[in-house]
Amino acid sequence: MSQELDPITKAIRIRAPKTLQNEHSSPLYLTSSFTFSEAETMRAAFADENDENIYSRFSNPTVDEFVAKMCALEGCDDGFATSTGMSAIFSTFMGLLKSGDHLLCCSSVFGSTFTIVNKYLPRWGITCTLVPANDKEAWEAAVQPNTKMLYLETPTNPQLEVIDLEWAGQFTKKHNLIFNVDNCFATPLLQRPVDFGADIIVHSATKWIDGQGRVLGGVIVGRKDLIKEIYLFCRNTGPAMSPFNAWVLSKSLETLDVRMERHCANALKIAETLQSNPNVSWVKYPFLKGHPQYDIAIKQMKAGGGVLCFEIKGGVVAGRKFLDALELLSVTANLGDSRSIASHPASTTHSKLTDAERSSVGITPGLIRISAGLEKAEDVINDIVQALEKSMA
Repeated sequence: MSQELDPITKAIRIRAPKTLQNEHSSPLYLTSSFTFSEAETMRAAFADENDENIYSRFSNPTVDEFVAKMCALEGCDDGFATSTGMSAIFSTFMGLLKSGDHLLCCSSVFGSTFTIVNKYLPRWGITCTLVPANDKEAWEAAVQPNTKMLYLETPTNPQLEVIDLEWAGQFTKKHNLIFNVDNCFATPLLQRPVDFGADIIVHSATKWIDGQGRVLGGVIVGRKDLIKEIYLFCRNTGPAMSPFNAWVLSKSLETLDVRMERHCANALKIAETLQSNPNVSWVKYPFLKGHPQYDIAIKQMKAGGGVLCFEIKGGVVAGRKFLDALELLSVTANLGDSRSIASHPASTTHSKLTDAERSSVGITPGLIRISAGLEKAEDVINDIVQALEKSMA
């Protein structure tokens, strides 16, 4: 091209090479393996002397297309796609850490991530310190001589804490740490962690990237040298993305920009409306002026994202009543769908945590998470309001 393209344009136009059929839409390479015309070419492929595809656990043109699009959006050198978001997160730990290493992690992380760093990583001799998201003194105090990585979510799931990426980038550089960011809630359309010094960025592609609740997927992008180590771990352990899922996700990226505009607009409107609802104790959304990290959010994000949360009066009992009273919103553990979704983390995604653990990561009894879909905001608001009224009965 004679001109430099915007990352959004690149993500729409990047595609696998055309076949002899000259198809406009990218083909789906639904194959487990690839053939070779001669033994020498195959030998060279296994010796990493050429870029020939060998086996779809290692690489696949459809998966490569999806990864290339994500690299363009995130501004990263290289990447690898995995079967799920959790396999992406786990692979960054196992590919880059070893026995004896120490991990710093924000305490308000997704429930499954919390379980990995507290239950499973110690089995391999990798220790972890959980630190309150915005307690800078605690972050400094938690650094140990064997600390190798800082892992964080921003905004966090589901409490929507926003962490200052500029500060985190300076902190990791000061202590020579790998800076690993879960950018799932913001997507690369709303913030690019690499601009603040992130070395690795992970996504659950199941969420906003797919956008319609169809397939599972994860993706890791970042520095080429670090991605190579993660690739080698994944190549040998097998958490590869299926070509079909990659094809779906690659097509989904072509509409991510326009979808996120509606998701964010709806979420903000819902959050603003709920602030005055008598059955709600508080509402959190990064672009509400009352959010504790509002100034940070507007500094590093283009919009507040598609998720909001609020505390329903009446605790766990009211939370369950609220879900049962919904007529339009879906009640499911997913988010990032074209359809609006409500969930109650205390009784679902974080239910396996003890009361003390839930409290430590900010999961209150009446916390309701709303993933704003693409419907008309007024219809979603009306359903939430009527369900709130019934939950108080």
